[in-house]
Amino acid sequence: MTLNPFTPSRDAALAQLKAFLPRAGRTYADRRNYDCGPDERGNVSMLSPYLRHRLITEEDVIAIVLSQHTAATADKFIQEVCWRTYWKGWLEQRPSIWTNYLAELGEGREVVQHNAGKRLALHQATAGETGIACFDAWVKELVATGYLHNHARMWFASIWIFTLKLPWVLGADFFYRHLLDGDPASNTLSWRWVAGLQTRGKHYVARASNIQQFTDSRFYPAGQLNEAPDAIEGPEAPPVSKLRTLPTLRPETIVTLIVTEDDLHPESWAVASGQVQAVSYLETAQYNNDLSDTVRAFRRAALEGSVRRAAAHFGCRIVPTTKIEPGSTVVTSEIPIGPSRTRIDEFNATGSQ
Repeated sequence: MTLNPFTPSRDAALAQLKAFLPRAGRTYADRRNYDCGPDERGNVSMLSPYLRHRLITEEDVIAIVLSQHTAATADKFIQEVCWRTYWKGWLEQRPSIWTNYLAELGEGREVVQHNAGKRLALHQATAGETGIACFDAWVKELVATGYLHNHARMWFASIWIFTLKLPWVLGADFFYRHLLDGDPASNTLSWRWVAGLQTRGKHYVARASNIQQFTDSRFYPAGQLNEAPDAIEGPEAPPVSKLRTLPTLRPETIVTLIVTEDDLHPESWAVASGQVQAVSYLETAQYNNDLSDTVRAFRRAALEGSVRRAAAHFGCRIVPTTKIEPGSTVVTSEIPIGPSRTRIDEFNATGSQ
């Protein structure tokens, strides 16, 4: 098993896209659902950690793919690239889903802490000791590499919820802490979808025959899975809320940029080089103590590399947030719902680390 096959840089993202490009059309559409194992990932792009942090953007990827494939041929791949954007937009209009998830996560931890059976089941699940060979292999792959094939993520979530009968929020949290591409919207809402909470009455059921087919018979958990579960019951999604209005930046304003892990492509921000006097960055405080070492190291290296890139691009200096001049105009990109939004809001309120 290749440990953490992702180099946290934009150059690595572009190199990965270039390597995958010939397979982005019909080959991807035909083979994308197959989980062939951690050392056989040529059927998928492996771009998700880069897209999640905007080391490479959806616009980058789609433009380059369309330079070599027709829209019809690359349709399935383009759809998959756009799903992450869709989930972010969906959550942005319903921020209480994220707040409620955090509250339910706290409650789920309390339940497990005070229930010996659930506590043992959670330990076995997160240690890859359930006795379900495919699930245990996916746990070990996720912890070792920070990645899982998308189809395996769906099977994993379904087994966690319906076979192991563990709280879905604890599974979503486990993914968030270990996935290099884990983000609040895609991760939380995908787990809700598997559970049947996102689209009422429609849940995803892992079936042994499907796992056998799409793992090329590496796994066949016959008789081990709950293949006739009911969807999780929950409230209707809240109504769509109005998006907040972003302020406009006057072209003569001199600014300091703050980069967060949610947008590591400051070169594409709507500011001119002559406006930028300095660049800084914020790491998220919430969750950071719980993130895996693999995820923490990837995010930090990617963040620091992006700040260096921004300083070179804008011809400015790098400063810690504690050294930003009082009263200076601070600019960042629009931060989606999640820990980075919380962190930047705290910074705006206090003006400091």
